[in-house]
Amino acid sequence: MRVSAVVQVVGLFVVCGGSPLLAQVPDATIVGPVAAMPPGDPSRNAIYNASAIPLEPADYVEEEFFIEGMANRYATSDLETGAIIDGGHPYRSRFIVRRPPAEHFNGVVMVEWLNVTGGPDKDIDWWLSGHHFVREGYAFIAVSAQQVGIDTLKEWSPGRYGTLDVTHDGMVERDGLSYDVFSAVANAVLRAGEHPASGQIDILRGLRAETLIATGHSQSAGRLATYFNNVHPLDPVFDGGMVHGGGGRLRDDQDVRLFKVMAETDMRRRAADPQPDTSYFRQWEVAGTAHADYDFEVEYSRMRLLADGQPLDQAAARNPGCALPTHSRVPFRNALNAAYEHLVRWVEDGTEPPTAPRLRVARLLPQLELARDEHGNVLGGIRLAAHAVPTANNTGMNSPADGGSRFCGLYGSHQPFDAATVQRLYPTHAGYVEAVREVVGKNLADGYILPYAAARTIRSAEAAKIGR
Repeated sequence: MRVSAVVQVVGLFVVCGGSPLLAQVPDATIVGPVAAMPPGDPSRNAIYNASAIPLEPADYVEEEFFIEGMANRYATSDLETGAIIDGGHPYRSRFIVRRPPAEHFNGVVMVEWLNVTGGPDKDIDWWLSGHHFVREGYAFIAVSAQQVGIDTLKEWSPGRYGTLDVTHDGMVERDGLSYDVFSAVANAVLRAGEHPASGQIDILRGLRAETLIATGHSQSAGRLATYFNNVHPLDPVFDGGMVHGGGGRLRDDQDVRLFKVMAETDMRRRAADPQPDTSYFRQWEVAGTAHADYDFEVEYSRMRLLADGQPLDQAAARNPGCALPTHSRVPFRNALNAAYEHLVRWVEDGTEPPTAPRLRVARLLPQLELARDEHGNVLGGIRLAAHAVPTANNTGMNSPADGGSRFCGLYGSHQPFDAATVQRLYPTHAGYVEAVREVVGKNLADGYILPYAAARTIRSAEAAKIGR
């Protein structure tokens, strides 16, 4: 693999596995932070995936680093601790750090496995929960672990990213090196009580992690499921994991807490074979939510506009040409953010997260069908106010129309009720607001949303024209 000096850097440091537990992950070298122009600069010597969520008001700093070293390949048998197939495979990748000021840091570092569905690196967990992470003082690291994403980086900016490769010059397929790349970045995080060695690059600039959480959505959730089931037991780097929007069954026989939060979309097949909650595994299913909902789509639009140097107020959901109007408006992120907080407490003091009802199944054969009410809204699961006090049919299901996007099945649907139906359900505005308050209060008491999300939901109901 070629490593050339095509970008300005300000430091190098070798991250060593100093204890027997870390011996499975080979040493790595950190390069950076890599000097960058502002997003939208025509040179494209900028951070790809720079945050479109404002960081400056909270004094957050965003920096990018390169990481290079040797990686192993692993055998990954189903639900069994893996084994090293071989090693000595060179790689060079990158990661982004977003860190708060010391006085606002909550001690938790989130490490996201960037999603590469469709090609580009996408920090979907940041899109969904970045506002929450900034609000609560999390440090956040986004890792490019898969070659498809790196290929997009290299095409977008050959000058900045042209030396990156996680395939050992094409000799390793199917992202076989991705697991050690991800672990190596996590190993670069200094823990509480640790001090940097002479010349060491402290990627968090003085912050020390009390808790280290891995997180990933969709395809990345699938990669993390394999990672936690097969590779992580050989090198237990993380304290917990948020595996949401995908991933198969997760082992619950290890000293690591794993949380899975699923949209309605994600349960089309999985509802037939539920994994039970245990002291090391928890699953929530959020009724009426989509794998890629409206909030997801708008934040993705903002990220693309920022990279192109365009005004962010132009952000809008695309029309992907699906059979039904797209993008559920049930806010999946409200439950996800609550789940993150429960996961941290679970890791730090052993407080188990609340359990949640699963989506109801109407029929298993010949094809699984979820149970639905008179409006077509799914029954069971976590029922947020937008679903339990409905003004629309919001689902996690959709399909392409002729010529539509192959991703339509991920966007869910949103079809507002007609005026007569809304009037019948909510003859007065006060009655509508009270119904929302009741659901929000129950969600809050059950631990499925956070107080600020509850207050925001009630304010939205009060401002709505429903029943006026």
